[in-house]
Amino acid sequence: MKYPENIVAVAALKPDFIGFIFYPKSPRYAEPLDASVLEALPSTIKKIGVFVNEDLENILTIAYKYKLDGVQLHGSELVGMCRELKKLGYIVIKAFPIAEAYNFKVTKAYEGVCDYYLFDTKTDSYGGSGLKFNWKMVSEYTGETPFLLSGGIAADDAEAILKIVHPKFVGIDLNSKFEVKPGLKKVELLKGFVKQFKG
Repeated sequence: MKYPENIVAVAALKPDFIGFIFYPKSPRYAEPLDASVLEALPSTIKKIGVFVNEDLENILTIAYKYKLDGVQLHGSELVGMCRELKKLGYIVIKAFPIAEAYNFKVTKAYEGVCDYYLFDTKTDSYGGSGLKFNWKMVSEYTGETPFLLSGGIAADDAEAILKIVHPKFVGIDLNSKFEVKPGLKKVELLKGFVKQFKG
């Protein structure tokens, strides 16, 4: 997210996390953000910075600037970076692009250094494709780290998502299908979905 009024409106829906993209090539690139808006968010909503192959020093600079609670790493970041960020007290979410079930094997090296994995659709670019992968494949994931589901989730997907049964499936990432334009969310659409999903 990037627009102050929109951030406040979405925060009123009480999501667990709100994400801010700090990848300059993304149409959702959030800089510069109004730091006062982020500081005013309830402590129950965790502020997550999304980064792609960024230097650790730059991640920490931005995390400090906006008082982020965690990071979502969407590139080819190594285990050591995840370990360091977790050691510093940040929530660490590592994204993995999924095309085939064997892609889950890559996650094994990251066990213990991430709080969550995010399973997204594999594309030629980094995230935001609005495309789904075959969600049935998550049954092949046998790791210990809880995961979030991403990739083209739309307002009419609640029923299908609620049918996914996996002991480590803990949440979903809502983005492009709930936007007016990149970074600007359709609040009423989100509100309806959240009511259906949590209700």
